[in-house]
Amino acid sequence: MKVKRFFAADMRQAMKLVRDELGADASIIANRRVAGGVELTAALDYEAPRLTTPTPGLDTELKKTQERIVAARAELEVGEMASHDQPLVNRQLFGDSMRHAARQGSVEARDLLDRLIQEPVEPAATSARPAAAEAAPAQSGDDAGLSAMRAELAGLREMLESQLGGMAWGQLNQHKPKQAGLWRRLTQMGLPAEVSQDLLRQVSDVTEPRQAWRMLLAYLAHRVPVLREEPLDAGGVIALVGPTGAGKTTTLGKLAARYVLKHGSQHVALVTMDTYRIGAHEQLRTLGRILNVPVKVVDEKQDLNDVLADFAGKRLVLIDTAGLQANDPYLRGQLDTLARQGHRVRNLLVLAATSQHRVMKAAYHTYKACGLSGCILTKIDEAATLGESLGLAMEQGLPVAYLADGQRIPDDISRAVGHQLVSRAVSMAGNDAPADQTMADVFAGMMHTQRAS
Repeated sequence: MKVKRFFAADMRQAMKLVRDELGADASIIANRRVAGGVELTAALDYEAPRLTTPTPGLDTELKKTQERIVAARAELEVGEMASHDQPLVNRQLFGDSMRHAARQGSVEARDLLDRLIQEPVEPAATSARPAAAEAAPAQSGDDAGLSAMRAELAGLREMLESQLGGMAWGQLNQHKPKQAGLWRRLTQMGLPAEVSQDLLRQVSDVTEPRQAWRMLLAYLAHRVPVLREEPLDAGGVIALVGPTGAGKTTTLGKLAARYVLKHGSQHVALVTMDTYRIGAHEQLRTLGRILNVPVKVVDEKQDLNDVLADFAGKRLVLIDTAGLQANDPYLRGQLDTLARQGHRVRNLLVLAATSQHRVMKAAYHTYKACGLSGCILTKIDEAATLGESLGLAMEQGLPVAYLADGQRIPDDISRAVGHQLVSRAVSMAGNDAPADQTMADVFAGMMHTQRAS
């Protein structure tokens, strides 16, 4: 028997090390939390070949893991019930007992009651609980044990999800290879697992792979929300919001130049609310001089309402904003200012396509407070895939207005069209299909999401 220990930052990485080193037939015989991560002890009876399909040994190990989870959960519940059932002597009960003893004629009880009434609430509560204070070390030890048990349970759950994800992918790959191939291609495009799952349901009855793939892309093009009318042609006041480095100022310059070339410079104005970065408004003033359009700054001297009143005669007003951390008070004030404008201002969220899906999702939840009319995807030329951005747009119902794929003003920006977005996403995906371990992690992530929801 071959026994080996593995160390990793979390359970999923440790399981990946086990699979890479010992293969899918390895058995987990022990696991524990250590400083800096987790430690797994795995055993293998023989050098098994690497297989992508599930094995009988894995089912046995899953059953053992489930039994350990059930036992740990039962111990955790018993521990919590015991801690909750412990009687606590509080100020109110202590005062009642003293009053009862005082009514019986106890001089000591009367003196204690008088001192208790004169004491502030918190010190009295602390002094009135000597038994609880003595039991505090024991309770803290119990809390530490419960915390360790929770950590152990979370590790077992994570390991179970990883194993079940591998089993689910192996069974799909074995029994439905055509559908598994479509899963690979959608994952290769970068689409979130939930979006891919919904799309695959639409073609579950189609047996011919090429036809199924064409239908998948057609469904995808239909589902991606886009703005039917170009915001520049509609005019009005448009504000670009988004995290730092997303390309708001450059995108604003592209939109302004695009409008000037089409309608002239006399009908457009630029506004910046970014007084946070050093020289931020100077960059916009330089752009204004080049395009021959007026530029104003929203600061402590004049608020947004005053600036918009000055530009009331303009057909188009473009507003640049500061990109700050989500918990920054200045950002919250900026979003509140835009939200108070209501439908007077249309806010477009600028997102870099190079960002991870969860990063873009966090940005959406931060900036939706001001009311979003759509989004602009930037840095398309630097992104590896486009599926993460399209997945966010579909999940949140956020229409895509423009695509920006370079630094040139105003050339590197175009309107978003559904079938063109999908075609671009397919061309960016390349030919390297995701490995089996990647697909197993995708299925494990789906199980984690379903359990969390």
